[in-house]
Amino acid sequence: MSLLPDNTPGVDKITWKTPVAKINAIASMKMRGYSPLPLRRVLIPKKNGKTRPLGIPVMKCRAMQALHLLALEPVAETTADPNSYGFRPERATADAGEQCFISLARKVSAEWVLEADIQGCFDNISHDWMIANIPTDKTILKKWLNAGFVYQNELFPTEAGTPQGGIISPVLANMTLDGLEAMLAEKFPKAKRTGLKMNMVRYADDFIITGNSKEWLEHEVKPAVVEFLAERGLVLSPEKTKITHIGDGFDFLGWSIRKYGGKLLMKPSKANVKAHLDKIREVIKGNKTAKQENLIRLLNPVLRGWANYHSHVVAKETFVSVDRCVWSMLWRWAARRHPNKKARWVKERYFKSRGTRNWVFAATENQEDGTRREFILLQESDTPIQRHVKIRANANPHDLQWEPYFESRWGKKMSNSARGRAKLYRVWLRQDGLCPTCQETIAKGIPWDVRYIVKRTEGGSDAASNLRLHHLNCRGN
Repeated sequence: MSLLPDNTPGVDKITWKTPVAKINAIASMKMRGYSPLPLRRVLIPKKNGKTRPLGIPVMKCRAMQALHLLALEPVAETTADPNSYGFRPERATADAGEQCFISLARKVSAEWVLEADIQGCFDNISHDWMIANIPTDKTILKKWLNAGFVYQNELFPTEAGTPQGGIISPVLANMTLDGLEAMLAEKFPKAKRTGLKMNMVRYADDFIITGNSKEWLEHEVKPAVVEFLAERGLVLSPEKTKITHIGDGFDFLGWSIRKYGGKLLMKPSKANVKAHLDKIREVIKGNKTAKQENLIRLLNPVLRGWANYHSHVVAKETFVSVDRCVWSMLWRWAARRHPNKKARWVKERYFKSRGTRNWVFAATENQEDGTRREFILLQESDTPIQRHVKIRANANPHDLQWEPYFESRWGKKMSNSARGRAKLYRVWLRQDGLCPTCQETIAKGIPWDVRYIVKRTEGGSDAASNLRLHHLNCRGN
């Protein structure tokens, strides 16, 4: 849940890099006499030219927040809104996107969408509201909230908000907004039966609410939301909050969601595609003299991560288009390095034939053991499109009764990725290919599932050493 790496210092410039430093830090974790230091303020540029303030706590404060989070997160998961997906374990943007599809895809689904965005959510949450309503140590919470921040060697007070950068801050923000879905259901109890078609999907402080008419969303739902937020010291952003017809479409979490002739399609949004291409262009321009294999090393994680993010929406045409743009950038990169060489020479130097494909951006590197390793640029269009299975709304990873559900879900997720399949194969080899319950072979075509040896609710991990494969009908034995 932490937004910061362990080597990012706070105002005291201290990091815990060695085992000895971490052991000494554990011994210093005491409530009595604990007083948090102010945060180090850093401004992060945003797409619109503005900046986002990031508050960096010192290491000791991060550790104290992590300790309190261990107790607070199970409570937050139990009381969370069913259709809230941001900064929660086992939930992701893909779940939020799938819930949007479920709410809007049918012919009889709502046609109007309230796109809501909270203005400076993290910076403006009422301290009084959090202290009164967040079920954690009130004294410690008050100290964190009032610690202040240092910017350009000047100390500033914090009179509202929870800092972006604090380990516990995302859960505090989520708990502040939890209850919005229940409030709407209570205020409009007959919304679904009377054809108002109200559904809510939230990811952190961005959310949508569907409805049957623009007027109803504008004059009844929006005022109710405004009143709910005002109690918590929050307001909707006038520039980002609007009501849109599904035929015109809207952008949410990097996707364009729109109906075309009555059919709902989710595609990568134009803004998201542009940001992706800009990032690729920046990498290529910043490595004009780099070795080809090093450039491939830098580009592949960017290409793979973005393609995987969009792999459950209608993205195949977009992937092909991005591949074309990337090829164009790489051709210019290669040609610029050799201004006196002809195009054929440049092509043979940087672009190879692999299988049925020509113009594959590839390079080989000599290894220390005398072998040669090949690096091939990933093609986004090779990413398979596979529909995401949304998490059940009430599933709680801290509740023991949901353990089999999350084990099964995790196993399916692993089997759909190359790295996950490799991990499961190691487990299968360790078991000699046998089910530990019935001692029969786990073979292709026979349904199987994953079980944790030490349950995650009891501290178990996803490591291969903590996994067992079972036949599906042996799970209950």
